[in-house]
Amino acid sequence: MAISKFKLTVIILIIILFDQLTKFFIVQNFYLGESAAVIENIFHITYITNTGTAFGMLQKYGSILLIFSIIAIILISILVFKQKTHSLTHSLALSLILGGAFGNLFDRIFRGEIIDFLDFRIWPIFNIADSAITVGIAILFIHSITAKKTT
Repeated sequence: MAISKFKLTVIILIIILFDQLTKFFIVQNFYLGESAAVIENIFHITYITNTGTAFGMLQKYGSILLIFSIIAIILISILVFKQKTHSLTHSLALSLILGGAFGNLFDRIFRGEIIDFLDFRIWPIFNIADSAITVGIAILFIHSITAKKTT
């Protein structure tokens, strides 16, 4: 079962919008480094910035990461919008990844750094875009494993 390009675009735009609105809220309402407990010692909102990749890796490579992000977005866009035969699961996963990549790319371009704020205390602090990318990759991984078992 396929999903329309329009619906995929809506999914991507919703992720970008939700990501950017939550980051805007954090920047407007928190000081850099400020943390507020939602569930004490389990989940906090903590405003930090990150110039690297996930989990703060590659901090000194912002320019390279910017170029890599643009190339990745172009390649994933081609997969999502130019290919005709994708399963619903595959298309959804790529759309999540694409929406997340755009969300973080906007931060890199317009802020020079990525806003992170979701703090579960046992994991590095992350954001909505990171979540979308991670969920999309997990869906692709699970889908590829289950597809191999059925063939």
